[in-house]
Amino acid sequence: MVSRRGFLKAGAAASAASMAAAPLQAADAKPVVAVGKANAAEATKKAIDALGGMQQFVKDGDRVVLKANMGFPNPPEWSTTTHPEVVKTVAQLCLDAGARRVILIDHPLRDAELCKEHSGIAAAVKDLKGVVLAMLEDAKFYQEVEIKGGKQLKKTAVAKEVLRANCLINVPTAKSHSATGVSLGIKNLMGLVWDRLVFHEKLELNQAIADQLFVMKPHLTVMDAIYALLTRGPGGPGKTQQLDTVVAGADPVAVDSYTVGLARWYNQQFTGAQVKHIKCAAELGFGEIDIGKMTVKEV
Repeated sequence: MVSRRGFLKAGAAASAASMAAAPLQAADAKPVVAVGKANAAEATKKAIDALGGMQQFVKDGDRVVLKANMGFPNPPEWSTTTHPEVVKTVAQLCLDAGARRVILIDHPLRDAELCKEHSGIAAAVKDLKGVVLAMLEDAKFYQEVEIKGGKQLKKTAVAKEVLRANCLINVPTAKSHSATGVSLGIKNLMGLVWDRLVFHEKLELNQAIADQLFVMKPHLTVMDAIYALLTRGPGGPGKTQQLDTVVAGADPVAVDSYTVGLARWYNQQFTGAQVKHIKCAAELGFGEIDIGKMTVKEV
């Protein structure tokens, strides 16, 4: 468990790049953060509708990659994996918007078959024609790319599916994390790289997490905060809080920063600026960290 002091310390001041990376937010534009409150499916749809609908992100014939968190063989109520109804709803909305193929991927931390089964995600999407679930557990599924602009991460092997995609949608869950304070959208992108050990052993972890955005900045982040894992993340079990909330937006920094304020992590309230990897991402220009400079639509 991370102490309050440790969390604050972690949050102190701290070429495939053109692949599917969305343009950086214009300096004078306020990012829109949509907040849906309802059951998992309805909250997801409400949040995406408030952004103008999935057709704002997915075009007819697109190949779409969904990055859910499927790394642990735990039920949705533990909030260690993305809620299956959130994943299913996002996938269905992509198909409705005209996606030719939706590829749901992760690089799991535990047995892949158990993760798919116990998270409930495999069962949730099994009847969706056009959706493929793939657990990328072999190096052959990854391609090394250069990270132009990265301060710590200079190269890494990224899932080939991400490099092929027309649209990347990040579908994380809201949880605490022993090494980074919280694991939200930007941290969830580590499940798209092959060698994660190097992040922990040879690089400054938080900066390296932010550097990933140079090659895989999501077009859309849909944050599952139906439950939030407040302690003992990322694998749990720990203290959870049912929030019945989904947060969505094109700005990955804004979505993470807003989500941090939804709960008391380790029994303390924090801001996005106190989470070092979110702060690093903002400093690189990947989004807005100040909630006062966002347009928040609650539905």
